[in-house]
Amino acid sequence: MDELEALYRQHGAALLLFASTVSGDRTGAQDALHQVFLKLIENGGLSRAVDKKAYLFACVRNAVLNGSHLQRRKITIEPDSIWFDPPDKDYAAERNLRRALNALPRDQREVVVLHAWGELTFSQIGDLLTASSNTVASRYRYALDKLRESMYPKENSCAGSST
Repeated sequence: MDELEALYRQHGAALLLFASTVSGDRTGAQDALHQVFLKLIENGGLSRAVDKKAYLFACVRNAVLNGSHLQRRKITIEPDSIWFDPPDKDYAAERNLRRALNALPRDQREVVVLHAWGELTFSQIGDLLTASSNTVASRYRYALDKLRESMYPKENSCAGSST
């Protein structure tokens, strides 16, 4: 029980962010996260899991996907809902980042959230998403390029030229 509590405290925020990313519904994500930990409590914990953090992310993803199949409805996350608490409280940058993340394709957004906030390796993410670690790394690079482009648009290259 102490181990589960420690894991929840350590990874709960990243697990919730990931669940929200997969489901598009913060309330459903919270339900899925709590459902996972309740099942772990009922089943006696994670004694059989080799990589506990990766296992938690896989369980949360499965719970979200199973829940969405049961409900057959999609609720979108409000663009201004709080995903994380930035250390410098730069709310404009946070809002821009959330919008840029929401604009990414789902497969790229999942990889970014799992790697940046979940702190999973590309190998762990590949196992979770049933993709090769090279594919995951490519999705991450493409996502970072898109995020960089949307967060820091290039200056108009024609502005400095004389005609």
